[in-house]
Amino acid sequence: MMAGERRKITVGLVFGGRSDEHEVSRASAANILRALNPDRYEVSLIGIAKDGRWRICDAGNGAGTGAAALVIPDDAPQIALIPGGGGSFVWCDSDQPRRSAVTRFDVVFPVLHGPNGEDGTVQGALELADVPFVGSAVTGSAIAMDKDVAKRLMRDAGLPVVPFVTATSLSPIDYATAVAALGTSDLFVKPANMGSSVGVSRARSREEFAASCELALRYDHKILVEKAVSEAREIECSVLEESDGHIHASQLGEIVPASEHGFYSYQPNISTRMVPPC
Repeated sequence: MMAGERRKITVGLVFGGRSDEHEVSRASAANILRALNPDRYEVSLIGIAKDGRWRICDAGNGAGTGAAALVIPDDAPQIALIPGGGGSFVWCDSDQPRRSAVTRFDVVFPVLHGPNGEDGTVQGALELADVPFVGSAVTGSAIAMDKDVAKRLMRDAGLPVVPFVTATSLSPIDYATAVAALGTSDLFVKPANMGSSVGVSRARSREEFAASCELALRYDHKILVEKAVSEAREIECSVLEESDGHIHASQLGEIVPASEHGFYSYQPNISTRMVPPC
C-alpha cells in the first residue's frame, strides 16, 4: 500500500445456507457483490453449501458482474470459524480438519435467507467468534424470523396487525375453527419461520385449507393462518443504525405482485417500485 492510500475494508460475504431459500440467497449475494465498491472493499465470498459446509468461493465467481447468482463449487476450500478468534477463519483440508491458514475479516456481511442463517443462528456463531457483522443481532434476527412471535410483539405494542391464529403439527387447526376465529373464509396459510413466500398459499375452502396446511408444515412445525386482505399495499423500508446510535431510514419501496398469482410469491414477475415521500 502506497503512502497516503487508504486501506481497503476486508469483507466476508456469506451466502447460500441450509434453508429452502438457498437459491434466493445466492441471487441476493450477486446483487450485493455488484454494489460493493471495489475501491473501498476487498471482498471474499464465503458460500455455505446445503450440507452446511462453509467454503471460500472466490474462484469461478469473478467480480460477480453479470452473474444472476453466485455459485458454491463442490471442490472449493473449506473454512471454519474460530471461537474467540477475533474475526478469524481457519482453512481446513477436505480430508481432515487441520490448521493450514487463517483469514481475518474486518466485517462479515451475511446475505442469508431463512432458518439457519437469518434467524440468529449464524449471527450467534459470529458473535462467539468475535466477528463484526452487518445486520441485526441475535435477538432481532430470531424475532423477525418467527412471524408468530413478531406479530405478537407488534400487537402487544399497539401496532395494527392482520388477524391471525397459529397451529403446529401437534396442535392442528381445522378450516371451520380458523374461519370462525378470523371472520372470513378467505385465508392465507404460511410457515412461521420461512421467507420469500416459500410454502405460502391461499385457501378459500376446506379442501384448499387442508392442502395449504400440509404444504406449510413441510417447511416448519409451526404455521400461521391469516385473514386475507384484499385491499392492501406492501411497503418496505430499511433502517440502518450507525455505531454512534444515529438512525437512518431508506426511501420506501413497494412490492407489486404479478396479477397471475396475486401475492408476493417465490415465483418470478414480482416487481419493486419506489414510493414517493408522503
